[in-house]
Amino acid sequence: MKILLQSASVAVLVLMAAGCSTQVPQVVQTQNLPSNFTGPVAQGADVWPNAGWWKGFNSDELNTLVAQAQTDNFDLAAATARVLQARASAHIAGSALFPTLSADASATRSRSGEGTVTINPLTGGAPTTSPSTGNQFGVGLQASYELDIWGRAQDDLRAADETLKSSKYARQTVALTTVASVATTYLDVLALRERVSIAQQNIDAAKRILTITQAKVDNGVSSRLDLAQQQALVAGQEAQIPAIQEQEKEALFALAVLLGRMPEGFDVTAQNLDAIKAPLVAPGMPSQLLSRRPDVAEAEAALASGHANVDAARAAFFPQIGLTGSGGYASNMIKGLINPGDLAWSVGASLLQTIFDGGALWGAYDLTKGQQLELIADYRKAVVSAFSDVETSLNQVAHLAQQEDYLTQEVNAASEAFRISEIQYREGVADLLTVLQSQQTLFTAQDTLIQIKLARVQADVGLFKALGGGWSEKDIDATQTIPAQTTAVPAAQVAPAAETNPETPVPATPGPSDVQPGDNPPAGAPTKTH
Repeated sequence: MKILLQSASVAVLVLMAAGCSTQVPQVVQTQNLPSNFTGPVAQGADVWPNAGWWKGFNSDELNTLVAQAQTDNFDLAAATARVLQARASAHIAGSALFPTLSADASATRSRSGEGTVTINPLTGGAPTTSPSTGNQFGVGLQASYELDIWGRAQDDLRAADETLKSSKYARQTVALTTVASVATTYLDVLALRERVSIAQQNIDAAKRILTITQAKVDNGVSSRLDLAQQQALVAGQEAQIPAIQEQEKEALFALAVLLGRMPEGFDVTAQNLDAIKAPLVAPGMPSQLLSRRPDVAEAEAALASGHANVDAARAAFFPQIGLTGSGGYASNMIKGLINPGDLAWSVGASLLQTIFDGGALWGAYDLTKGQQLELIADYRKAVVSAFSDVETSLNQVAHLAQQEDYLTQEVNAASEAFRISEIQYREGVADLLTVLQSQQTLFTAQDTLIQIKLARVQADVGLFKALGGGWSEKDIDATQTIPAQTTAVPAAQVAPAAETNPETPVPATPGPSDVQPGDNPPAGAPTKTH
């Protein structure tokens, strides 16, 4: 008997251990992370953005627009609603850990058509019948509770909680994207307005040359060919303005949508990029980036939720044990309803074990494992994309700054060349072709310079976004162990992701190369059928 009890105890412990929650697969390995960022970093720049990074662009109007977008943007409102939905789902999942109690009360009045037979003792005669009526009152209480021995309800709650975290991080991603979009669109409006201004200045200069040419034609110094060429140049330059103005209106309308406003009547006051001063920012250690990107944290939480679903699907193989109880009173009179003699109660327990379900449990288990593999790939992609975004932004900022310097020099030289050619043409030293070429060179350089200025400032915005915009994940919410620092490892020495690394925890569950649909279920599970 003692041996039988010991064997039974061991079996129960094995089953309970198999049903316990397991650790989320650790995807991040030190040898898979870069030792440092290779893109150019500005000297003396602050490391990592602060939460109000857009205020460093020296634009009060931009600050006002961002504040409005943070309260009225439609995408942000939808993301907030999704957080509320996820929180409600977590509450629903958590309710399975508590018993269900319900109370009922009833009052019934009934009538029997058969009635009762009566005989008048004084007059005698034939017996008569009369209908019978009566009342029935009752109150009761029912309770039921499913024991979470295998942790299935806990796993479902954990999955819901991680989904809630993922939705919160997704909202942070939307918020960061919204702020960056407001900034880039606002800058786009200003750059387009400045391009219109440059084009108008170029037209004014062309009209000055046209006036000189007209005077020379009238005096017989120049031919009408020169006049026609200059007239064509003026018309061609004027034709470019409506297209740029249309782009400016479209950008302005897009900005209004980002702010949750109607485009009619919406406008901004700034006319150029002169007041915009892009602040400097630099990344820290590459490993720190993973806790500063809300989209990476979103993928991390989604993976943790998917792994909790795997644990829940594993626990579904084991028996379900439920407890039930009920009690109440029933009486013909309401004043005597709560009477100990009318009390009735019952308690019970149930055990349900699936023996054959046509492979439904196996299918659900394989489904969750396949979903986990997908989420592992999504998380890895989010990590790689985060590093790529930072490297791209660092290079864009540095290279566009260099290009802006060179174009500034070109504009200065072209402006001087046009000034000299205009004077020489007025004095008859230079011909019209020289003036046209110098003017076209100047206009092209000025227009290109504005576009490069815009691209550089927008690259600064992109860098702040790539660095997480000042957001940071709390250590208590992280499910992936991020190495404190990274060390350079030659490519030939990088170990496969499935190998263990002394600086990171060994995954308690199979990694992506090990977990495949169709693997064996936990010990004690039903045999798979097809």
